[in-house]
Amino acid sequence: MKKEILLISALCLSLAFFSPVKPVQAEGMSGAQQGGDAELAQELSNPIADLMSIPIQMTYDRNIGPLDDGWKLQTNIQPVIPFTLSDDWNLISRTIVPVIDQDDIFPGAGSQFGLGDINLSLFFSPRKPTYGGIIWGIGPVLLLPTATDSLLGAKKWGAGPAMVALTMRGKWTLGMLANHVWSYAGDSDRQDISNTFVQPFAAYTWPSAWTVSVQSESTYNWKTEKWSVPINAAVTKLVRWGRLPVSLQAGVGYWAESPETGPEGFRFRLQATFVLPKLF
Repeated sequence: MKKEILLISALCLSLAFFSPVKPVQAEGMSGAQQGGDAELAQELSNPIADLMSIPIQMTYDRNIGPLDDGWKLQTNIQPVIPFTLSDDWNLISRTIVPVIDQDDIFPGAGSQFGLGDINLSLFFSPRKPTYGGIIWGIGPVLLLPTATDSLLGAKKWGAGPAMVALTMRGKWTLGMLANHVWSYAGDSDRQDISNTFVQPFAAYTWPSAWTVSVQSESTYNWKTEKWSVPINAAVTKLVRWGRLPVSLQAGVGYWAESPETGPEGFRFRLQATFVLPKLF
């Protein structure tokens, strides 16, 4: 049933990719949104762009658990909200709200479905690129124990530093996002958290508003001393549904490294990013 849901979603996004759309300029948009579809498509490769957007990302992983027969379908709802603090500074809020459907991840536990732990990052970022064309942001990352099932979250409160730095050279966008989360409260029976997350990324955008990207979402667990390293590649197309710019993405990844009971082999991803008028 879950594979059928994934295939139906893939079909819907494929139809959206190749359906005829009219390049209507969206009214009420600001900044890069008024600079053409290709410029907007490239701006969406920037995690701290001055754009309000709602990415919805579905990722399917398999071969999980002690018997390698478990799977996970995770849908991340990831609103990005920029706030103008002054003529020189922005505050970019990036929230990840995971909705998880998983089966046979833990021995004898069966399946679980519900909300996972929310991850919130706040980046203070200069409004203009700094010396050498570097765009950067720094701030805190917070982990909130919002999971609706004990097997969908860590049952810990966490916090730590987060940073992102990138540059845009012609049609290329190159950069890295990183953070570290320590747990400071929560269920004492659960393992403490000390995780480093590193996400290098590279993207190339054509004038036709197609983008090809490669990135990794690597995590190092300092408690277990284990790496989780998926390598992901994706193709993205910016289209317009009426006056609404929408970025549609399909991708595939491979687990180069994972814990003993972690996912293995290939992973699959679909994403739709809705670009909205800036409010703040």
